[in-house]
Amino acid sequence: MKTKLLALSVLAGNSLFAAPRVVVGIGVGGYGAGYYAPPPPPPAIAYAPPYPGPGYTWVAGYWYPAGPRYAWRAGYWVRPPYVGARWIAPRYYGRRYHHGYWRR
Repeated sequence: MKTKLLALSVLAGNSLFAAPRVVVGIGVGGYGAGYYAPPPPPPAIAYAPPYPGPGYTWVAGYWYPAGPRYAWRAGYWVRPPYVGARWIAPRYYGRRYHHGYWRR
């Protein structure tokens, strides 16, 4: 009898540690709230290499976010992805970074 009572108490004691856990997270703010990265440094002064040929467009160098800081992307010559496309440079406006893109 003592053995059965001891086994029952051990099983009951172990089940206390197996209780389910409930975690509730609450976020305050929203998409626009929180940490804002500082603006990037001023653009570096660089000169364009010689024009490679017709159909190329110069994309000036720019800063882009790379984790918690900014990295410099040097300017380059590139062929536009479609006829009539022009490069809209990346910009930092309203405490947000907007990536560069091609536009008609």
